[in-house]
Amino acid sequence: MTGEPNTRLSDLFGLAGWSKGELARMVNRQAAAMGHPQLATDTSRVRRWIDMGESPRDPVPEVLAALFTERLGRVVTIEDLGFGRRGRVGKRRDAGKEHDPDQLPWAPERTAAVLTEFTGMDLMLNRRGMVGAGAALAAGSTIAGPMYDWLRSSPASAADAPRANDPQHADPAGFDRYEAAPVGSEEIEALEHSVEVFRAWDASRGGGLQRKAVVGQLNEVGGMLAYRHPDHLQRRLWGVAANLAVLAGWMSHDVGLEPTAQKYFVIAAHAARESGDRPRAGEALSRAARQMVHLGRPDDALDLMKLAKSGSGDETLPRTQAMLRTIEAWAQAAMGKGQAMRRTLGEAEELFVSDKGDVPAPSWMQMFDEADLHGMQALAFRTLAEHDPAAASIAQRHAKQALDLRVNGRQRSKIFDYISLASALFIANDPEQADRYARLALVSMGETSSHRTWDRLREMYRLTGQFAGYAKIQDLREQIELSLPQSPVAHKSRGTQA
Repeated sequence: MTGEPNTRLSDLFGLAGWSKGELARMVNRQAAAMGHPQLATDTSRVRRWIDMGESPRDPVPEVLAALFTERLGRVVTIEDLGFGRRGRVGKRRDAGKEHDPDQLPWAPERTAAVLTEFTGMDLMLNRRGMVGAGAALAAGSTIAGPMYDWLRSSPASAADAPRANDPQHADPAGFDRYEAAPVGSEEIEALEHSVEVFRAWDASRGGGLQRKAVVGQLNEVGGMLAYRHPDHLQRRLWGVAANLAVLAGWMSHDVGLEPTAQKYFVIAAHAARESGDRPRAGEALSRAARQMVHLGRPDDALDLMKLAKSGSGDETLPRTQAMLRTIEAWAQAAMGKGQAMRRTLGEAEELFVSDKGDVPAPSWMQMFDEADLHGMQALAFRTLAEHDPAAASIAQRHAKQALDLRVNGRQRSKIFDYISLASALFIANDPEQADRYARLALVSMGETSSHRTWDRLREMYRLTGQFAGYAKIQDLREQIELSLPQSPVAHKSRGTQA
């Protein structure tokens, strides 16, 4: 054979540490457990998959995805293995190539299949107590480039949706697949209400405690999408899928499952576009951008924000545009671009006040209010203060305004405000006041399950170093060390992330 190697499968195979013979035997055992006892894989066939780029027939890609997911402790999909969905035996000259590993954008039926497969794998990791981290995040340009024109186009009608009773659309979408059946407006209304409940919980307590429930609900909605409903119901289902996928992504990001979170944000953008809600698609991508800034990759964040803004469409409300501007400003601040950041935040303020509220804001924008506007401004100026200490005083003012405006049920946001304020005070050489707000953050942190608060706390800890000679600050440092799941001294700093 003269086919090219499947580099994606080869890399994962190397990480797993199996021999080709071991993998062949496990494929046969796993396939039998999944109801395919006739499968007879051998070492030579595994070698052809890896070295010759041969794509195995169904259900082998699904079986392999399950094996690698369990072995590596993170979600591994069919695409991660370098196989196309519903593969047939043959040599693929592009197997495993990295120019567009997920072949974005996806068609509607593929979005439903990816959604159901990915959530099924995620739930499997939950059931077995594994941790879904360790994969690499895609670059912002890798996502933004192929999706630019697609996001600006109109979605397909429901007539093009996958049909549960049509052999051409009978793609097995992974594990725990929901039995495709019609649902009515009352069921969809109940699903929409569940999104609001999950969203409120996340804002109050962080993403850790309810993430599994959100992923499970999303998995069921993915199965529902395999049935062709009337257009108005199908689009509402896609809207529920988009909202749940954003929540699943945000909760995953909140507990440190970064590659998993990014995948959910991409799924959410696809689902929102299929629902006809381009502003929602833009907001989903803005979450991926926020994730990138948090991880110290502001250039990737700006790539994603260009896509989010251009893809949101003319129907995007001013308040939503203001929210998008604040994320762009945070990325600019992380790069030390103070002038651009101030200009972008100015645009955000103008857009926010221009929203007269005559058009009701969508449910997913209810969390972005005046308090959040000030909170994001505080975060941007505090981040810029790493490059320009004069920005610290403005960060303090915005953080205090955010705290004054915060309502009950937004505990995690309050913690972030306290940390932004304390960090800005440390930068401004005011350890006495900084200590006060840092301790308020510490008192509140035990009530949430947010790893992002720990990350921000580590950055604040770094700023306390120059004041370690003060008895009060030394005591604060000891309290922070006790609060963190690992020593902040050993943790690699992310620089401008807080």
